[in-house]
Amino acid sequence: MEKQNVTEFVFTGLFESEQTELLLFFLFLLCYVAVLMGNSIILLMICCSPFLEQPMYYFLCHLSLMDLCYTSTVAPQLIRNLAATRTNISYKNCMTQLFTSHWLAGVEIFILVCMAFDRYVAIIKPLHYMMIMNRKRCHMLIAVAWGLGFWHSIAMLLMVLSLPFCGPNVIDHYMCDIKPLLRLVCKDIHVVSILVIANSGTVVVAIFTVLLVSYILILYNLRTRSSAGRRKALSTCSSHMMVVVLFFVPCIYIYILPAGGKNKDKEISVFYTMIAPMLNPLIYTLRNKEMKMAMGKIWWRIPHSRLK
Repeated sequence: MEKQNVTEFVFTGLFESEQTELLLFFLFLLCYVAVLMGNSIILLMICCSPFLEQPMYYFLCHLSLMDLCYTSTVAPQLIRNLAATRTNISYKNCMTQLFTSHWLAGVEIFILVCMAFDRYVAIIKPLHYMMIMNRKRCHMLIAVAWGLGFWHSIAMLLMVLSLPFCGPNVIDHYMCDIKPLLRLVCKDIHVVSILVIANSGTVVVAIFTVLLVSYILILYNLRTRSSAGRRKALSTCSSHMMVVVLFFVPCIYIYILPAGGKNKDKEISVFYTMIAPMLNPLIYTLRNKEMKMAMGKIWWRIPHSRLK
């Protein structure tokens, strides 16, 4: 077996131009602040509003938490590298970032599945909704999401740890991800590439297909509802579908293709690492009447509490 002699990796970043990277530094810094503020507001609203104790908002709370945590595993390193002269990361920190980012992304994917299941039950079986989506089952679904995300990530990590890195250490990316790392392995990676596609690409495609089918069934069942009922259901479902598309489509593009090819992986990955977590709070607040009411009540309560 080839000897492992790489102790650190160097990122190429998004672009090689210094002027472009300076502009991106401020842009991604603003995006990261927006992610932190937007998702923190969602968490605050759900925790402070008693009428938001529905299962849908329980899952939305966990989705916002995942967006906060997932982006925080990537954004600080990206922002630092855009302003730094040295863009290196140690081997151990690289493996830690790979494991953590895939774990949190895996949990987020399965939370989106839980949210789709919640909407499906709410529309298809409205009379049995609270019995099916009770708090115990919601806790169980979140626990399953964490468990499945962990097994996906640990399988990815063990796969990478068994590979030898004995040549170049320059990662053509802004973070430690499986495909740019595989390009640096000094052995044949055809079998590993197939395993990566099976572990990530095929699973993401399968889950996305299931989500699409669930929403087709929801739309089919909405034919018999009143126009007001259809508008309310379509409002929440369309918000969730926008979030699903923003997250899944870039993932499918990246992880369904083999590791050896020259693709726009690092540019496309910005959509699910920075853009989607930033837009999710806007999508769920601007298109949701209850969320806007909760926000108004909280902002109204803050100045009055100060006056007291």
